[in-house]
Amino acid sequence: MIKTPTYWAERGWRAVLLLPLSVLWPIGSLVRDSLARPARATVPVVCIGNLGAGGTGKTPIVSWLYDNLASRGWQPVILSRGYGGQLRGPVWVDGTVHTADDCGDEPLMMADTRDVVVARDRVAGARMIEARGVHDVIIMDDGLQNPHLEKQVRVGVFDGGFGIGNGWLIPAGPLRTGWRKGLSMLHLVIINGADSSGIGTRIGDQLPVHHVTTQIDQDVVDSFAGTPLLAFAGIGRPARMFDSLQAAGAQIAQRLSFADHHPYSAHDLTRIQEEAHRHGAEMITTHKDWIRLPGDWRERVSLLPVSIQPDDAEALLQAIETGLHSPDPDASKQAASAGST
Repeated sequence: MIKTPTYWAERGWRAVLLLPLSVLWPIGSLVRDSLARPARATVPVVCIGNLGAGGTGKTPIVSWLYDNLASRGWQPVILSRGYGGQLRGPVWVDGTVHTADDCGDEPLMMADTRDVVVARDRVAGARMIEARGVHDVIIMDDGLQNPHLEKQVRVGVFDGGFGIGNGWLIPAGPLRTGWRKGLSMLHLVIINGADSSGIGTRIGDQLPVHHVTTQIDQDVVDSFAGTPLLAFAGIGRPARMFDSLQAAGAQIAQRLSFADHHPYSAHDLTRIQEEAHRHGAEMITTHKDWIRLPGDWRERVSLLPVSIQPDDAEALLQAIETGLHSPDPDASKQAASAGST
């Protein structure tokens, strides 16, 4: 696991040096896509992904979509690759049996109250879901660039504070798909957080754009009133968690950033605890990080729950549902555009 490179945010000399290597990425993607024979599931698929590497806050959006579709009468299931887990699957995630080492932190976290399948082979995962005969919509967590399984609705999530960084392809920049090609893949866009990067303006009227904000549990923050906190996180953008804590009034004594999906070693945990003792601080982290901690450590570290709040939840849900009801992925894109504001 590595941290998101800082040079992905700007076109500095490090990014420029790597730019020649970026031509290899689209070549590899072209070869992969040309060899793929996309399969179509009998259950409609909505994919929540992004155009680049690094975190954009997809997991809370996937959870929100699952819960809200369920409340509207759907029988959803989440299909995840299980990044960071050892199991290739397909397997139904069971929080009483599996650990983050087995199936990855995000699937385990979401499976607490939801049906989740982990499968490196997304088509095999979809077939397992079909065989169960219970679910009528698959929410695919990430995998926009996966050419093997067709998606009825493709949703691109952007971090409002980061956008697409320097706009270059891996390894010079964060993009896994060129900007124009990437937009052509999407049916609609979700911007997570304040759009300080101007990504919404860049998209313009090319696609329907929806906005969401990530909210932390204020009651948890208030419970630490007057108490210094050592906040640590191994997510795509740890600064998002730290800034949210501070904005909510938390007294942060120290911030410790780790790579996304970072597996906490005994050395890491000793360091975190020693730093907390040095500052007289309580330890707090995200749910995604907390789920990766050893069992005894979960009793020592406080969990900070988060949720998302769309600016217009009804419009977002209607746009997705309209696409899911369409038998033609191309037609669903037009329908989503027409049904969104």
